[in-house]
Amino acid sequence: MGLSSKAQSVALGLLFMAAGGLPNASSTDAPEMARLMSATELKAGRNGHFVVTADINGSQVKVMVDTGASAVALSYEDAQKVGLRPRSLDFDVPVSTANGITKAAKVMLDEVEIDGVRVFNVQGLVLPEGVMNGSLLGMSFLGKLRSFKVEDGVLYLKN
Repeated sequence: MGLSSKAQSVALGLLFMAAGGLPNASSTDAPEMARLMSATELKAGRNGHFVVTADINGSQVKVMVDTGASAVALSYEDAQKVGLRPRSLDFDVPVSTANGITKAAKVMLDEVEIDGVRVFNVQGLVLPEGVMNGSLLGMSFLGKLRSFKVEDGVLYLKN
């Protein structure tokens, strides 16, 4: 029976603390350390895309990880789901989509997490209603990670 990635991270953090490897760390730091040492592996779907469920501002959203997207791009509907109130946003940022040029609204996402890999204060864009079906997890999330790589159809995320 294997441990979950979160349990592995906590165990690793406690091991480092017990060995004296982290100066000024105490056992009460374990949850923070687990968050700092998180990693996950995502397998590509049959179409070669990485589609996962992300926790964005406390709500579950299905996203496609897209290294070609400069930011997290939320559909209007997903923005509503995560509590961003898109009707009150200013759609004034020109963006290029597969369907042409449109204007998006710039937002700040408090927290984005995939399988224990968590990032805070992530810049995002909300697209107008009906412009995009689904949401993208772009470089504004990936660029805040310690590392990410794709190898043999697996996306590795480390924070």
